[in-house]
Amino acid sequence: MLVDEILYIDIETAIAKHDEIIQKTGGLPGILHQGVLESALQHIQNDEYYPTFVDKLTHIVDQINRQVFADGSKRSSITIGAYFLEINGFDQAVVGIFMREMENPVLLAAQNKLHVDDLRAIIGDIIYHLEMSEETKMRYLLILE
Repeated sequence: MLVDEILYIDIETAIAKHDEIIQKTGGLPGILHQGVLESALQHIQNDEYYPTFVDKLTHIVDQINRQVFADGSKRSSITIGAYFLEINGFDQAVVGIFMREMENPVLLAAQNKLHVDDLRAIIGDIIYHLEMSEETKMRYLLILE
């Protein structure tokens, strides 16, 4: 899917999505770094820095994953990323695969074992090809070793 006009997420919606995750799966409510979240959601609207949809989605996932919330930042990064896909017209199959396949990469990114460029490659492959390319798989396997 190519996105013609990108729809963005506001801070209230991002926090609400996080709260839903905490209610469903447990954890501590609250936000630790609202400024980081606001910044991430604002900065992706700058096409000079984040020219592609994948760049924007990667930045959202990466920034939220970095302990924005008191608990559940990894879960919230995936959920808010999935919501970004949904509002921009990606079908439920893509959203489901994204949610399933991002668990391990997000964990590795949170542990600083996965560089943002690798995260971007994984996200791009998943949302446009529904699986990792051979090149991305090889890079990913090297990280896992």
